Amino acid sequence: MMKTLKLVQSSMIAAPLVLAAGMASAGGLSEPVQTVAPTPVPVAAAPMMHSSDWTGFYAGGQLGYGRVSSDDLVENIDGVTYGVHGGYLYDLGSLVIGGELDFEGTNGESVADDVQVDTIARAKLRVGYDAGDFLPYFTAGLAQANVTFSGSELSDTGGFAGLGAEYRVSDSIRVGAEVLQHQFEDFDGTGFDFDATTAAARVSFQF
Repeated sequence: MMKTLKLVQSSMIAAPLVLAAGMASAGGLSEPVQTVAPTPVPVAAAPMMHSSDWTGFYAGGQLGYGRVSSDDLVENIDGVTYGVHGGYLYDLGSLVIGGELDFEGTNGESVADDVQVDTIARAKLRVGYDAGDFLPYFTAGLAQANVTFSGSELSDTGGFAGLGAEYRVSDSIRVGAEVLQHQFEDFDGTGFDFDATTAAARVSFQF
């Protein structure tokens, strides 16, 4: 009986020791937890922004269509126009002002009237609104036309006004369009009055 009691007491003492040893052993065998670093997310490059300043010299070319009408003509004169232009703009913030010179040739003629419009040159004042990459503008000035009438070369100066718009493709390239209305009275002392309308697509390079 005493031996049995001692055995039970020994078992009760040994059990907690065995359990503690097992827990210590299990803890020692466990592997450390590894933390996985997050995968870096690529950041998209910021889009290229154009300069918002229209200030500077520019030059380019234009291609369009023109029509001359008059009560003194049997038929209207229609033809393709083509030429070059150059000028300077100054950006004041919302307002853009500047001046431009352009020169155009044309193949417009009226066989019935024996009249051919040869060239037209313009001195322009431009006033526009800075809308970022978009520039709508008003233009007006003087135009000098050279006309061949019945074999004689005539030249005279009139006025014009019109509207245009340009879009900035890059800091150095702009595309646009322009519509102009011209008026000539008593052309070169002949008593010949006429109006001319031109519409042209333009490409300009700023530098």
